[in-house]
Amino acid sequence: MASDRRRLIAAAAAAPFAGLLPAVPRRAHAQGFPARTIRIIVPFAAGGTTDVIARFVAQRMSETMGQPVVVENRGGAGGTIGAEVVARAAPDGYTIMMHNLTFPLASTVQATQGKPLYNIDTDFAGVSLSANVPFMLLAHPSVPARDLSQFARLLQGNRKLSYNYGSTGPGSVMNVLGEIFKRQAKVDMTHVPFKGANPMRLELVAGRLDFGGDQLSTCLENIRKGELRALATSAPKRLAVLPDVPTVRELGFPTMEIEGWNGLFAPAKTPRDVLDRLSREAAAAARHPDVVKRLTELAAEPVGSNGPDMEALLRRQIAAFSPIIRELKLTVE
Repeated sequence: MASDRRRLIAAAAAAPFAGLLPAVPRRAHAQGFPARTIRIIVPFAAGGTTDVIARFVAQRMSETMGQPVVVENRGGAGGTIGAEVVARAAPDGYTIMMHNLTFPLASTVQATQGKPLYNIDTDFAGVSLSANVPFMLLAHPSVPARDLSQFARLLQGNRKLSYNYGSTGPGSVMNVLGEIFKRQAKVDMTHVPFKGANPMRLELVAGRLDFGGDQLSTCLENIRKGELRALATSAPKRLAVLPDVPTVRELGFPTMEIEGWNGLFAPAKTPRDVLDRLSREAAAAARHPDVVKRLTELAAEPVGSNGPDMEALLRRQIAAFSPIIRELKLTVE
């Protein structure tokens, strides 16, 4: 009893001074970070460009941060399911996301439906732009068209053609570009959604899809082998590795032009010092000679930028495509 009384007295004596204790500095968040495994959520099936780039970056970050950095695939609904996982994750730096140019498009689509899974403007913080990868519009070789303009004329000239196109899900970049193409060319095709670019591309190679799109890194070899035909690139200029493939702007479809990218995001309330650490490590990983070599071999352009640069690119694409998406009235389910 005496010892209990002494503890109570000591606690009471200390109470008036509790508010005078110095505040813990914000940088204390990062002292000892990371202390456990970091997850990179890829919101698509394994095997696509975004998944491959995430694994390159994760491997290097594991080596430099002293803790495992693992990739977890959470595909579906144009990448919005995986994005929701990250938006709702604890903002402690241990759950981040590698996404691509589908992110602003699918997020805008689901926001216009009035039932958003998250708010792209307020629920995420940029970490780093890892790499730029051009997006390609593709056809199976059996389709008798050499470029996107010829493809449009083919469909316009034969309304009985029952062609389909594949995408990585409702609201994904190929879904948006496919619907823009249909509207501008005044043609019809059936949309076939997949949980990732890899399964969609395999169906396109097999000839069970007629038209689709993919990031250059994972379809370049198929193009070179003649398994797929590149009808156009959505990039602003022709590509050095495929100089004969025209841009969508050259072919009369300027509203289909969009920069291709892959970058990292964290939950919005992640402490600044933790974000800064992640940004430095991710940028250094993308610029490491071994990673640069592997990315370059995949026809990807290594970047390794900071968080604000990643966020600025996202805002530009949202601003450019929001009016178009509202007109198309697409839905994400």
